[in-house]
Amino acid sequence: IKEKKRHMGDTKHFCPVSLKENFVLCPGLYEHAAKYQEKLYYFSTSEHREKFLKNPEDYVAHNEPIQAPPLRVCLIGTHGAGKSTCARQVAEKLGIFHIQFEEYLQELILPKTKGKVGPSFEEEPEEDDDKIPILAEELEGFSQSMTEIETEKSKQEVELTDEEEAIKANLVNNEALPAEVLDNIVPDWWRKEPFRSTGFILDGFPRTLDEAQYLSERGLCPDVVVFIEVEESDILDRLFPPRLKKWKERQQKKMEKKKKLKDLKAKIRV
Repeated sequence: IKEKKRHMGDTKHFCPVSLKENFVLCPGLYEHAAKYQEKLYYFSTSEHREKFLKNPEDYVAHNEPIQAPPLRVCLIGTHGAGKSTCARQVAEKLGIFHIQFEEYLQELILPKTKGKVGPSFEEEPEEDDDKIPILAEELEGFSQSMTEIETEKSKQEVELTDEEEAIKANLVNNEALPAEVLDNIVPDWWRKEPFRSTGFILDGFPRTLDEAQYLSERGLCPDVVVFIEVEESDILDRLFPPRLKKWKERQQKKMEKKKKLKDLKAKIRV
């Protein structure tokens, strides 16, 4: 006996509750299925199945077909793989937003840090002027001026909130972002305008297994996940030259400062 062809619901194998409430295409599971008006619907969780059964008319099509959400893409890969370059080109071609995750985090704390933070933006520590063997009497006025400048600078520093501290720790020390911090950032790209109706390519997120698990638990399903794999030699060829140039600039700056201090010492002796 041939099995009767199953008539699937308006959202096919995607959960109608996830689509209605979160505007995402989340695959339904066979164990969470239900039949309504001779059509079979699949749900991502048992809770969504119960919601549907209580008010099925809220989740089915009526006069017009149910609208599908726009394209959401997650682009992942190692640092230096070219994610941002590819993401910008794809976003421009498809007419969707390009979101560079770490750059977005930088922008959130930039008003208070006054500069980008993290290993790529750290300057080498410079020698303190008070360690130079110059007579204290000759540098008394200079040291006093430096102290006043540092005092004024500390007054201007703004205290970071707990969320901003967590973001800074993530950028500087690669500490995991708490779920409550991610809740204030990530869901908006799926649920709020203009991203909700336009779509996006999310560059550099998720970065860890915990972040991928976070997306799954929140029902924030990307339509496509692209992993860029590049040879290590290509990454070195791409990243090493600009870092070498930056190192040379730092060394040049350091040598110039030493020369100025040497000239100052000679002038004081005279």
